[in-house]
Amino acid sequence: MSGAPGGREEADDRSALKRCLGPRLLILFVIGDILGTGIYATTGKVAGKIGGALWLPFVIGFAVAVLTAASYVELVGKYPRAAGAALYTQKAFKLPFLTFIVAFMVMCSGLSSASAAARAFAGDYLREFADVPPTLIAVLFVVALAALNLRGVSESVKANIVFTCVELTGLLVILAIGGYAVLTGGGSPGRLAEFHTDGSGYALFTGVLGATALGFFAFVGFEDSVNMAEETEDPARTFPRAIFTGVAVTGTIYVLVALVSSLLVDHRVLQSSSGPLLEVVKAGGLDFPPKLFALIALFAVTNSALINIMMASRLCYGMANERILPRAMGRVLPRRRTPVVGVVFTSLLAIGLVSTGGIEGLGDTTAFLLLCVFAVVNVAVLVLRKDRVEHAHFRTPTALPVIGALTALLLASPLADRSADVYVRAGVLLAIGVGLWGVNKLVLRLRGE
Repeated sequence: MSGAPGGREEADDRSALKRCLGPRLLILFVIGDILGTGIYATTGKVAGKIGGALWLPFVIGFAVAVLTAASYVELVGKYPRAAGAALYTQKAFKLPFLTFIVAFMVMCSGLSSASAAARAFAGDYLREFADVPPTLIAVLFVVALAALNLRGVSESVKANIVFTCVELTGLLVILAIGGYAVLTGGGSPGRLAEFHTDGSGYALFTGVLGATALGFFAFVGFEDSVNMAEETEDPARTFPRAIFTGVAVTGTIYVLVALVSSLLVDHRVLQSSSGPLLEVVKAGGLDFPPKLFALIALFAVTNSALINIMMASRLCYGMANERILPRAMGRVLPRRRTPVVGVVFTSLLAIGLVSTGGIEGLGDTTAFLLLCVFAVVNVAVLVLRKDRVEHAHFRTPTALPVIGALTALLLASPLADRSADVYVRAGVLLAIGVGLWGVNKLVLRLRGE
């Protein structure tokens, strides 16, 4: 009963998440969240948009990621709670409809990313071992990850550490192959300066923007970590080092991998493969078993999907606590203390998204949705400067969120030369979001809340 002494405190304690993530675990978590599907599966599609200068979109994407990461670090230090961008949007603008749309876009971006990972799992890397129905495998893949997520954050994060070490090993193999090629005079260095665009300088500009927008999919993930704020020890001190370290490590690796890929493989070959790094291994000159690398890649995309499913469920939990979604979305398993309703709900949505497009389309949709959200977050950090908190926290230089908002809007604009199906898919998702908003408002009104 709510009127019983201590009733609310006990209920709050029962629904609270367990703080079990320290600094080292969170750094590995952030790195594991960023690494994965983007670099293992979409590198070839980025090459198809720009040509041999494959490294350039990753350099630009790295810079854009750092700008927005700085805003997230300031905000999570000020407000160390789950819900991330939705929480910051509500505090800054106090517009419940905008808050819901931002939260829904973040959730859909995580689910489209997980769906891209599921598709990548069932693609060329798996075909090194068996030719199986890709859609069925992708669905079973999502179900298996949902089961692991329900086991608990500790189990999920420990699995993330194992997967992160495996996928880092795969990328180090690519760098070793590249180093060998440089030392032995292999590859074609001239490709690194080639731009595969037709027409004028404007075509080159939009081509680079389009490649950067798609390549930015490889950098998404750091924003998910803020949803772990209620499960992190001393988040105001832990998050700055974790997020900046994670973005720096992954950004450096991505640029080097892009250089090696273009050095050793023609952009047309990379573009035609859903397992582009496997093409690098085969062309590298070192006797590294392709099947072993394919297995490593499968671990990498599994890690991406696991983290995105986990973050989407935590976002549901946070939104339920903020009354943006029904309170039922915040229910946790009594013993495991995991958001059971959120896990089931987001997993079902991911299964539905698996059938909506291929790796490139889902990856570009993920990047587009998050770039829109990042523009809002970068503005929010400036608006919330007037909101003082008692505890110390990181503060980003004012110029960074301004530049971050402008670059995010530019990459999300039609100038980025993305296919129409990305906008259609995002539009349908937003339409679903508006429908859910209306249903939730009706329910609250009927309850007199």
